[in-house]
Amino acid sequence: MKRPWLAHLILAPTALVFVAPLLWMTLTAFMPDAEINRYPPTLWPSEFSLDGFTRIFTEDDYPRWLLNTVVVSAVAVAGHVVLCSLAGYGFARLKFPGRTAGFTAIMATIMIPAQVLMIPTFMMFRGLGLIDTLGAAFVPWLASAFGVFLMRQFFLSLPRELEEAARIDGCSQLGVFFRIVLPLARPALAALVVFTLLGSWNDLIWPLISISSEETYTLQMGLSTFAGARHTEWSALMAGNVVAVLPLVAAFVLAQRHFIATMSFSGLKG
Repeated sequence: MKRPWLAHLILAPTALVFVAPLLWMTLTAFMPDAEINRYPPTLWPSEFSLDGFTRIFTEDDYPRWLLNTVVVSAVAVAGHVVLCSLAGYGFARLKFPGRTAGFTAIMATIMIPAQVLMIPTFMMFRGLGLIDTLGAAFVPWLASAFGVFLMRQFFLSLPRELEEAARIDGCSQLGVFFRIVLPLARPALAALVVFTLLGSWNDLIWPLISISSEETYTLQMGLSTFAGARHTEWSALMAGNVVAVLPLVAAFVLAQRHFIATMSFSGLKG
């Protein structure tokens, strides 16, 4: 006899552990600076203040940073959806010389630490004139080895009979991909979108290296300016983080039902 309440008894306290920092950050965003710096710390604000939100939207370049991040993430998501799905389908279905070697080489790049590639990438981008532009932030996110692997594994799980039936009816290879395969890959695409959005939205190290002008800052770079060696604007910092987290939470809530199907079909389940 199944007892789901036993699992809930374990999962509920675990969920609270992960939710607690997000809840504390949200409550801190509505505290005045004097109350935030009080010792011992206050968990619940004595009065709710919007000073932090007013600060980031009226006195700083936060709206510009937010717009820059939206552009970078949108291009990154679009690039991953198009390029990774095409590459994954090619490695899963098409037969061409060097297919196995090419896929192995792509997978091998996952083992290379990102820090090792930063200097060569910077030199290459400088030669292309992309340094200190939004292009420097989103070009590295146009595709990834993980995205190719995820889509390939999902396409391998789809029955070939559907594609063969479409080919018999006169559909071209690209027609089969866009009309038959891609609609069936919505769970994998949803997972890919969430993973890409999380990575590109929260990226900080590479923009710190490739971007120097404040008008081209991304959101994470801009938020880092609120924290200094001698003074930190906690209300503005927490308010900015709350606004930055909301799109990620919304994306995860909308796509969470696709994760189980994606992990089971793609071979990534533990």
